[in-house]
Amino acid sequence: MSDTAPNWDDLRVFLAVARAESLSGAGRVLKMDPATVGRRIARLELDLGAPLFAKSPQGYALTLEGQRLLSHAARAEDEMMRAFEDVAGQEGPLSGQIRLGAPDGSANFLLPQVCAAIVEKHPDLEVQIVALPRIVNLSKREADMAIGVSAPTAGRLHVEKISDYKLHLAAAQSYLDRHPPITRLSDLRHHRVIGYIQDMIFDRELDYLSATGLDTVQLASNSVSVQINWIRQGAGLGIMHDFAIPFTDGLTKILTQEVSLTRSFYLIRHRDNLRTDRLNRFAAALSEGMRREVARLEALT
Repeated sequence: MSDTAPNWDDLRVFLAVARAESLSGAGRVLKMDPATVGRRIARLELDLGAPLFAKSPQGYALTLEGQRLLSHAARAEDEMMRAFEDVAGQEGPLSGQIRLGAPDGSANFLLPQVCAAIVEKHPDLEVQIVALPRIVNLSKREADMAIGVSAPTAGRLHVEKISDYKLHLAAAQSYLDRHPPITRLSDLRHHRVIGYIQDMIFDRELDYLSATGLDTVQLASNSVSVQINWIRQGAGLGIMHDFAIPFTDGLTKILTQEVSLTRSFYLIRHRDNLRTDRLNRFAAALSEGMRREVARLEALT
């Protein structure tokens, strides 16, 4: 270990690289060139006397020493934010960066307008939506909070239910006009089905088609947006969020009595950031905005 005490600002650089898993990604967040980011990491490693990252084809991965430092650095970041809030007061406009992880259904059709409305009221706030077809790792601080479709039970997480939402089978009218009528579930076996790639379903709550008894998907993607585009283009039929239907003209819900699914959105946060007023206020505005927007869009279908 170096005789020189570590530079506290280097922890901020370390956190950015740990989250972005690359020097260039961290540099974009920090508004710093990648070479400078690399030098700061090298200096921190020298000061600590331990390698913090291992470079691989996938990017910069945390070593065991880096993983141990991550939890301490994240807590230090939370404490610093609380200190700023305490000095500045808690009732002013929200500011700074907040990163939100979400599955792409909500990320495409709910969060843009909800987050835009929040930023309209708080112009100094920067909201980043990370749309991932997997569960966001809050322990690695990939995001400040996340939207989930099930409530995790492991880890130091705080989970609040936001809202229920509905899903139904849907197809473009152009598809229905060209294919045999659908009046019962058994008719679905004569139609092209769109859905998830089965072995890439990252949450059991996304296994929508099990309710239909169908076991063959002719057009599959791990992205909800790709599935919806196929349905919109008349390529087949599939399960759609009711809140997404108003964004696409010419879609018709089918077999609404036989296939009607209810799922839920949850707001998931690391327990360490529950003491940060800025995040608490954003979480409250986000949850209320999502509840209103789900209700508004579902009423249109």
